[in-house]
Amino acid sequence: MESLRLLICLFLISFISFCLGAESDHLQHSNVKRLRPNRLFVFGDSYADTGNIRKSLSDSWKIPYGITFPQKPSGRFSDGRVATDFLARYLGIKSPIPYTWKNYAGKERLLYGMNYAYGGTGVFKTKDNPLPNMTTQIDYFQRVLTAGNIYSPSDLPSSIALVSVAGNDYASFLALKRPLTELPAFMKQVVDQIAVNAMRIHKLGVNKILIPSMQPLGCLPSVTVFTSFQRCNATDNTSTKLHNYLLHKAVARLNNETKPSTFVVLDHYNAFLTVFKNKGPEPGVMRFGNPLKPCCVGVNSNFDCSNVDEKGEKKYTICEDPKAAFFWDIFHPTEEGWRSVYSVLHKTLKDVWI
Repeated sequence: MESLRLLICLFLISFISFCLGAESDHLQHSNVKRLRPNRLFVFGDSYADTGNIRKSLSDSWKIPYGITFPQKPSGRFSDGRVATDFLARYLGIKSPIPYTWKNYAGKERLLYGMNYAYGGTGVFKTKDNPLPNMTTQIDYFQRVLTAGNIYSPSDLPSSIALVSVAGNDYASFLALKRPLTELPAFMKQVVDQIAVNAMRIHKLGVNKILIPSMQPLGCLPSVTVFTSFQRCNATDNTSTKLHNYLLHKAVARLNNETKPSTFVVLDHYNAFLTVFKNKGPEPGVMRFGNPLKPCCVGVNSNFDCSNVDEKGEKKYTICEDPKAAFFWDIFHPTEEGWRSVYSVLHKTLKDVWI
């Protein structure tokens, strides 16, 4: 595992060293002041999914997921609320209903938007995952708009979209054992497709598109487990910075094509690091004892959070207080982790639409 990361580092370092100084993961947005949006449309993966996957297909519908909110599994990949929920809260609206639940929701509930995100998916098709990638999710969105019985064209200018891409494409790239020499070009393909998707959503009528930068992949517990959750992997974070650099460049191009500027990079990368490094009282930001250590883990490397054996006996352990942990499992933040991230991003979000 470590040798693989070293190979990636050696290959990438000459390609990206020139851009890391310029890449600052700062927010890009228009100076034009806007009214606060009143509905949210969401596309992406498990960082944004609030229950689209069928219960039989996902651990997110198994105990102990949802133990904090709503005190039972709800299809969220966390002990409670996720990024979508906190973004909706800052908008002052209810969290948008998952697309697969739209026929069971009242019309008033649908007015807050719709969530098309599916956990485990990517910009492209990901390995061993039959769920809809982002292109298909936008197809679903377009189908709902075309039907015209839920949203009208006049609803969209006051809407906002979240386009979440948290790394499943890259996990699939490595799982398929593709040559490392193809990785930089693949990163560009991923980012270029994000740009295509974002522009498509805009052309459907949404006037503000939020695209989170990639969180520091080298700080995920699936990686830090190799150092007993003591430190992030610098090589993986270097690769993450390349993705984010390319994303900022792509968003700048998109904003040059639209007036007023409508595409915004939401700085997940530095927000995560700010929370990790918090050693004192910062309003709304929890101080985590060891932010890299997950709360829910398998009893050994053969098991994951929520796994049980053939007798139904738990093969995972949970920390004493999920609110004291930043990460819930080896990939996903806890509700308290997400709350802290979006507390860091609060001023950024306020600047976007006020």
